[in-house]
Amino acid sequence: MNTNHSAFLTQIGLENFDLGYLLIAAAALAVLVLVLLILLIVQITKTRKLAKRLDRFLAGKDGASLEQDIARLYEDNQVLKSNADKNKKDIRTLYKKVESAYQKMGMVKYDAFHQMGGQLSFSLALLDENNNGFIINSVHSTEGCYSYTKEIVNGECAIALGTEEAEALAAAMAE
Repeated sequence: MNTNHSAFLTQIGLENFDLGYLLIAAAALAVLVLVLLILLIVQITKTRKLAKRLDRFLAGKDGASLEQDIARLYEDNQVLKSNADKNKKDIRTLYKKVESAYQKMGMVKYDAFHQMGGQLSFSLALLDENNNGFIINSVHSTEGCYSYTKEIVNGECAIALGTEEAEALAAAMAE
């Protein structure tokens, strides 16, 4: 047994306690306090940065005006969403309409009666996106002008085509 124990340790009832353990415990507590102090400094720094960002965000505004700004932004967002939905619907409608509009054209001018009428005769093919449409053939002569049409369905005609009509149809389908 150690007889060199201090009066203080005897007074608090730790006369048989080894001072080495006490020093180790004190050192461990000192390291723990140091780590906690470092963590506290880091948190204070982060809090200051956050406070500066918040001050910049709220500069010149109070809570009510900020709430109004957020409400206006929400309303604007709703208007933009409804406009986008309407635009999508309008675009779909336009695509459907354009599909049936005449988009392709082929035209061949020719002299129907070889030197009698000049190149005033023509075959004009007008087709939609699906190669449906018609061919107008206009034959010009010294006695008059005669025009007729032939229906085109899926790029085909039920009536035999003349040379110029076939050229006009091929030109239109090539577009």
